[in-house]
Amino acid sequence: MKNTLETRLGIFVALAVIAAVLILETVGGVEWFQRGYSLNALFTNVQDLKKGDPVKMAGVEIGRVEDIKLEATNDEVRVIMRLKGKADDTPVKTDSMATIKFTGLMGQYFVSLDFGTAGAPRVDPGAYLKTQEQPDFSAMMAKIDKVASGVEKLTASFTGDKIDNLLGPLTDFIKANRLPLTATIANLQAVSAQIRDGQGTVGKLIKDDTLYYAALATVSNFQDTASEIKLTVGDARRIVNDVNAGQGTVGKLLKDETLYRETTASMTNLKEILQKVNQGQGTVGKLINDPEFYKNAKLSLQKLDQATEGLEDEGPLSVLGLAVGRLF
Repeated sequence: MKNTLETRLGIFVALAVIAAVLILETVGGVEWFQRGYSLNALFTNVQDLKKGDPVKMAGVEIGRVEDIKLEATNDEVRVIMRLKGKADDTPVKTDSMATIKFTGLMGQYFVSLDFGTAGAPRVDPGAYLKTQEQPDFSAMMAKIDKVASGVEKLTASFTGDKIDNLLGPLTDFIKANRLPLTATIANLQAVSAQIRDGQGTVGKLIKDDTLYYAALATVSNFQDTASEIKLTVGDARRIVNDVNAGQGTVGKLLKDETLYRETTASMTNLKEILQKVNQGQGTVGKLINDPEFYKNAKLSLQKLDQATEGLEDEGPLSVLGLAVGRLF
């Protein structure tokens, strides 16, 4: 009987210990029987982060905060994170960034890790991750409280005499110019009514369909002109391509080496002929450069002039015979 009672008591204690361990793992974040590895991150301020707070990546919990320690040498706080599984099981890379965030205004703080770059290698256990500081939530709330207090003071200042001092001159101006303001408003209403009815230049521009169709025709003409310009540019491009390819008269003139050589030879021959003419060689050169030919030609012209002067009243045959006799 005694052994049975002790056995039952031992089983109860063992079950209680197992239940306590399970509760600590699920609620408190203590993972005694799970495999994992540690990573470190240095922050200047961890705000209200505590041991057991979750470590998340893309909203998925991948571990817990194992410990938080002050680093006296560099005035920073080291956060030790315990991640689940092996280093190869989680996509934490060497350039992954650690940031302390919180869920909601009254939510829990947690450490957020990003994926890093695609080509970066996986992080080794015990490595230090890069960190990014977030604004302190308490400081943000204090600033918001100051802004709210300033707005409250500003709205409280527009009461009583102050609001009267601000709006009083405006009210007096409206009262003094009530009739002109009323007339101006009436004129604006009349102008808007005329525009609505299609009267006046602006009204016609808005209401007249003729202007609309004229604008469409103008746009159509512009489109036709643009099409013609496009065709002209295309033709010019084809002509240039033909010339570059040596096609057509101009292309052959520019690209045909035979024609170039023939033209060069012709120019050389012409140059040689002109040089011979200038030097008095050949028939043309002698005609141009021989002084005797010039004298004979001048003498013949003088004789012909004398023959025509004396035979104005003679018949054609007599004139012709006398002219021949004078010349020869």
